[in-house]
Amino acid sequence: MVVVTLQREKCIGCNYCVEMAPAQFQMSKKDGKTVLMHATEKKGFHTLKSPDNTIFDSCEQAQKACPVKIITTKMI
Repeated sequence: MVVVTLQREKCIGCNYCVEMAPAQFQMSKKDGKTVLMHATEKKGFHTLKSPDNTIFDSCEQAQKACPVKIITTKMI
C-alpha cells in the first residue's frame, strides 16, 4: 500500500507535483494550490492510501520535486 500525504496550506502552486504525478495531483482553479486526488483531510494533512503500488514512483518524484517539501510518500 502506498501512502501519500500533502500539507496543502503550505503549497506555493509551482505545479511540479502535477507534472510528475498527474493522476494523483491537480491544481485547484480556485486558489492555485495542488489537490491530492481521492485524499482524506485531517488537521491540514491530506492523505491518500492506495493499494496500487504502481503510483509510488511518480508520487516519490513529486515529493522530490516539491520545493517546499510538503509531500511525503511511503510504502507500507
